Amino acid sequence: MSLSAGALVELLIEKPAAGGRMIARHEGQVVLVAGAIPGERVRAHVERVEKRLAFASSQEILEASPHRRATGFDPSCGGCVYAHIAYDTQIALKSEVIADAFTRIGRVPLASPVPVAASPERGYRMRARLHVHRGRAGFFREGSHQLCDAAPTGQLEEGTVEAVQETLSALGQSISGDVMWIEVSENVAADERALHLEVRTAQSVAPAALAAAVAAARLTGCSARSANASFSRAGDPAVSDPLGVLTAGRAASGTLRRHAASFFQGNRFLLPALVGHVMNGVPEEGDVLELYAGVGLFAVSLAAAGRSGILAVEGDRESGADLLRNAAPYPDRIRAVVGLVEDHVRRERPRPRTLIVDPPRTGMSREAMDAIPQLGPQRIVYVSCDPPTMARDARRLLDGGYRIASLGGFDLFPNTPHVEVVGVFDRST
Repeated sequence: MSLSAGALVELLIEKPAAGGRMIARHEGQVVLVAGAIPGERVRAHVERVEKRLAFASSQEILEASPHRRATGFDPSCGGCVYAHIAYDTQIALKSEVIADAFTRIGRVPLASPVPVAASPERGYRMRARLHVHRGRAGFFREGSHQLCDAAPTGQLEEGTVEAVQETLSALGQSISGDVMWIEVSENVAADERALHLEVRTAQSVAPAALAAAVAAARLTGCSARSANASFSRAGDPAVSDPLGVLTAGRAASGTLRRHAASFFQGNRFLLPALVGHVMNGVPEEGDVLELYAGVGLFAVSLAAAGRSGILAVEGDRESGADLLRNAAPYPDRIRAVVGLVEDHVRRERPRPRTLIVDPPRTGMSREAMDAIPQLGPQRIVYVSCDPPTMARDARRLLDGGYRIASLGGFDLFPNTPHVEVVGVFDRST
């Protein structure tokens, strides 16, 4: 019997799917089920049916997995899709998701499981977007625009949630009622905190109002952007970390600054391990090109540790401004460029020995990927937040004469289905 929306159906959960749901089958039809664990038998409510897939949510656990645990909070609150799963099992599932992506999309069966570095589950987030409704800030429940309290999920430091609420209170209802969301940025030690507000109206937020919020919430600074793109700020709306911390001691001095609106990796506990892993993948000799360089986490870390011959390219203007500032102390080691990576590789045609890429979730653009044969790097270090798109791009690299030298995972977002993957590819001789 074919499935229809609204039906209740009994399912045996088989394995994880990318994105957080689990795969089950009903009379041969694939069903993606929320709130389940492989090996469980559940009664699920069918939410919608597409041509080849059905989507459902667990309503009753008929046979529970020994790896199921109580959460103590709303597991549908943003960033908690895996919270009902014991943490060591989460790590195993994420390794399985990586392997499945490379087998199914990349057509590369992996000989052994990909190791995934584990993280503490609480207080790990250095960056977050909190949505605002009627003066209250929180995450959205999965698949909805319903606000939920971020504090019980434990992703943020206790002081972070308090600071956001203190900011909204200090702004007053006339301003906070127009705030759509708040970007939070902290440093590793959590002793610096900056906020960025996105406002739905065209009226700019007065710097005096932001200054009052900075004082009330003990922020390093706060910025706001209105609907007409007008920008205001108070204090220094940026945070910084010693490069010695980010590189686990490989850089003797220097700091890395970034504004709240700039992209940066989100896990304070795994950041040095991730940076070290990328640095280990870069040979000691030869020029280095980093595309999608962000604020310079990898490129500037390499320069601060003594590496030279580095070119870093970033397309986003806000992240790019931070990149230029972070690279400035190392003019003999690194050159930073703000501009589209596609324009740069087409115009300059650099010939690096090593290429580092850390693209957005959509992966490398077709134009950037097509430029790789002309760039001709011996090694590519690919940092990805999405295993399926990385597996797609890995297939293109393999078809272009590269081989996989290593794969490693980093659980930057515990209790979510997200996993960071670093792949090292060498050109076949």
